[in-house]
Amino acid sequence: MLLINHDKSFHLLFVLIVLLLLMKLAPGFFSGVKGATFECIERERQALLKFKEDLIDDSGLLSTWGSEEEKRDCCKWRGVGCNNRTGHVTHLDLSGFNLSIIGSFSALSLVNSSESLAIVDFSDNQLTSSIFYWLANFGNSLVDLNLSNNHLQGSIPDAFTNMTSLRTLDLSNNQLQGDLSSFGRMCNLNVLNISENNLTGELPQLFQDWHGCVESSLQILQLNGNQLKGSLLDITRFTSMRELVISNNRLDGNVSESIGSLSQLEKLHVGGNSLQGVMSEAHFSNLSKLTVLDLSGNSLALKFESNWAPSFQLIHILLSSCDLGPCFPQWLRNQNNLMKLHISNTRISDTIPNWFWNLSNSNLKYLNLSHNKMSGILPDFSSKYSNILEIDLSSNQFEGPLPLFSSNIASTLFLSYNKFSGPASFLCNIESNTFIVLDLSNNLLTGWIPDCVMNFRSLGVLNLASNNFSGKIPSSIGLMRHLQTLSLHNNSFVGELPLSLRNCSSLVFLDLSSNKLQGEIPGWIGERMPSLKILSLQSNGFSGSIPPNLCHLSNIRILDLSLNNISGVIPKCLNNLTSMVQKTESEYFPANNAVLSTPYMPLYKRDGGEIPEEITGLLLLLALNLSGNNLTGEIPLKIGQLKQLESLDLSGNQLSGVIPLTMVFLNFLAFLDLSNNHLSGRIPTSTQLQSFNAWCRCKGMGGGLTEWLDEKMKEEWEVITELSRERD
Repeated sequence: MLLINHDKSFHLLFVLIVLLLLMKLAPGFFSGVKGATFECIERERQALLKFKEDLIDDSGLLSTWGSEEEKRDCCKWRGVGCNNRTGHVTHLDLSGFNLSIIGSFSALSLVNSSESLAIVDFSDNQLTSSIFYWLANFGNSLVDLNLSNNHLQGSIPDAFTNMTSLRTLDLSNNQLQGDLSSFGRMCNLNVLNISENNLTGELPQLFQDWHGCVESSLQILQLNGNQLKGSLLDITRFTSMRELVISNNRLDGNVSESIGSLSQLEKLHVGGNSLQGVMSEAHFSNLSKLTVLDLSGNSLALKFESNWAPSFQLIHILLSSCDLGPCFPQWLRNQNNLMKLHISNTRISDTIPNWFWNLSNSNLKYLNLSHNKMSGILPDFSSKYSNILEIDLSSNQFEGPLPLFSSNIASTLFLSYNKFSGPASFLCNIESNTFIVLDLSNNLLTGWIPDCVMNFRSLGVLNLASNNFSGKIPSSIGLMRHLQTLSLHNNSFVGELPLSLRNCSSLVFLDLSSNKLQGEIPGWIGERMPSLKILSLQSNGFSGSIPPNLCHLSNIRILDLSLNNISGVIPKCLNNLTSMVQKTESEYFPANNAVLSTPYMPLYKRDGGEIPEEITGLLLLLALNLSGNNLTGEIPLKIGQLKQLESLDLSGNQLSGVIPLTMVFLNFLAFLDLSNNHLSGRIPTSTQLQSFNAWCRCKGMGGGLTEWLDEKMKEEWEVITELSRERD
């Protein structure tokens, strides 16, 4: 039987009630207890509200900031962090809010009244250099400041001089310039990122006012994407350096062996400069912690003894355009942690040793050996590279059958410009649902395209151009509904276009030229492929007339129907091709690409008729070829409106009349053929036309146009494949 002392029980109950009341009324009294917090300081709350008034917040991301009772605790506001013992604001993170300034930042000085604000992140907004005015108010409090991806410009201010406690400073992706003297006394600075700005001058001069404490404290320095010149000699001052990123500048000269003294260095990025000379084992003697090496895009030669075994284990090796040859680099033999290996265009003319394929490669994600002279037959890959994302072996001299790959092979596979032969049956071994790019062009492959291509439902780019494929285009290709680029150029495909191809409604680039295709050009191309920018059906056996539905291709930039058996008149609706009339922003192609922002439009084999005046409304037309069409009538007077025209071929027709004087406005014209017509008069002289024979009844000025188009198409393909890599 349990006996209870009523007096003692009453006393314990009283104490418990008092404690509960105290916890409710004064939570700060128990701030040492886990989970107990202070509400934010009122004056700091008011300061934040005042600060909000100085900003434009169109997205409403600061909606939690308010004066309402339920929003009283500013420590619960979005982007605000507080000290749970004092209630002072310590952390302000407004990154990616797309904020812009309409006032000043003076209110923030009140937020920092206790000098507690340690972390400020205003990255990815639209802030301007006026933000620098309040920086001096923070003095010693700030530890981490991120102003990257804004609109800061002009010289780097002296306001940073007083921030002696700052450890991390990120000013990347702005338009800042000037020297770095402001950082010379920041003895606690560990990370400095001023990449992608407008810094100029000699690299050593940027550090001339820096003192010893910074040299020993700085661990990460990122200056990539500027216009810096000079050598790397001065970098060895930073004895604690762990990460050095100065890629994509204008550095030149030799790389000193003293860089090997940076014993703490883990990442070295100096790609995309003009460095030259020879690097040997001495440059890497003490770099045992190195995991990332980027020397790509320089004129460096890496010459090591064949038995050299480096002390480091690299994760990323980026040596494209350096000189590693002619033998395959033996020092890679002990690199077992590789995730990325890029040694394209490195003058290697050797077979790949067996040990390379047998490396511990479970972590390898990216392999690029392209643009060398490597040769031999590739091994069976079906049990290798199970986690790889990209393989690029293009532009070498590999031969034999295409290798077998594992069923979940990389998302991008580039094997073009080699000597692979035989059928493409290896495709049936691949079951990847993430296969995005397949480029087998410019090989010696034969046979039909197997129906198993239907397995590649996610494929975005398929390039089988310049092989010896034959047979019909398989109807299963219509199952690849994500396909954006299809090139079957220069093969021996026969028959009509499969109706299922209309299901590939995302196509942007379609090149079926130089085959043996027949039938009429289907009108559904214009109806079902609204995104099409490039259409080439050149050099086939298509017949009939141009379907008016092609005029629905409002995004078309390059239209090539030449060298077919097409008859009829040129549709007047061609002026509906609005991308040839006005400049538009392109999501798939860079807007500043001159080839893709203007179209090419050869229209061969029209049986008579006149040149429709509507063509002269295609103001962005780059080239026009109407040769050999038995066209009659005169050259339209408005031909001079085509001011972007670089190539004009009207030869081999029945055109008559006087050559229009308006052609004087064709200032960019580099190719002109008016031969074999009944024209009279002189070719108007202008800056470009003065180099031509002055009389129109000259012999044809020859080819050049076909080669011109091939070069343009090649440039476009390179743009497309590069974009595909970036999107992967």
